[in-house]
Amino acid sequence: MNELNFTVNGTLHSVSCHPAKTLLEVLREDLDMTASKECCGKGECGSCSVLLNGEVVCSCLVLIGQVENEEITTCEGIGLPENMDIIQESFVDEGATQCGYCTPGIIVASKAFLKNIDHLPTVDEIKTALGGNLCRCTGYTKIILAIQTAAIKQLQEKGTIQV
Repeated sequence: MNELNFTVNGTLHSVSCHPAKTLLEVLREDLDMTASKECCGKGECGSCSVLLNGEVVCSCLVLIGQVENEEITTCEGIGLPENMDIIQESFVDEGATQCGYCTPGIIVASKAFLKNIDHLPTVDEIKTALGGNLCRCTGYTKIILAIQTAAIKQLQEKGTIQV
């Protein structure tokens, strides 16, 4: 057992566990942050996606020993029901969720994608950004619309575009 220190959603955490435990296991079991889901356990579906130092990673593939002194952001850190982020609001407004299992991972990937966007993204750009996230229910149409809606809102806030 090792004492590991890392930041999740802006809060410093110290966890005593085996360094080979996955980040996903620690988030869900030790820190009670259950938005990230385990589905495939192989990094193929993206339901466990989180941001590690601002980059999208599958937390089922990251060993907790690899995140010592690192910054992790989960879907909970992007926004909560009482204080949703633009991307989360857009998903609700556009009806972009069904079973919801993939939604946290897609929200995380969308947030990372929109972080530096300075134009209205194309459908192909959005599909590429979501390439590591699988949704078995929606067919992606409303997800793509939600990301475009969030991009418009974000660009309006920046004063980049006017609608």
